[in-house]
Amino acid sequence: MQTTKDIRQIARELLRASFTDNQLDQGRVASVVDSVLNKKPRNYIKILDYYKRLLRLEAEKRHARVESAAPLDPNVGSQIVNNLKKRYGTDLSSEIVVNPALLGGVRIRVGSDVWDSSVRNRLERLQQQL
Repeated sequence: MQTTKDIRQIARELLRASFTDNQLDQGRVASVVDSVLNKKPRNYIKILDYYKRLLRLEAEKRHARVESAAPLDPNVGSQIVNNLKKRYGTDLSSEIVVNPALLGGVRIRVGSDVWDSSVRNRLERLQQQL
């Protein structure tokens, strides 16, 4: 199923209409979907599929996942989250997870942005260089 330029453009316009004060408004999302379902424009199923994809990507941009090899001190964790909120906005949700596979260090992911200072990542880069 190929997404045409028109479908992408309409879905982006729907996404823009879903924001209130630079934040995604669930009430507007519901009304946009209801409006499309009531009007049933040409290719409305494809439009809603692409709109759903854009909503998922937007939700990922507003969620931070902080992974560490060992449990973080609560002060350090809150400081990391506060710094991320300064960069990405106050509506950023976050989760702090312990991942022993990292061996050491921290990996932070917000949407498609990733900061990886883990020992595992450094070992993998060293292995690639050799």
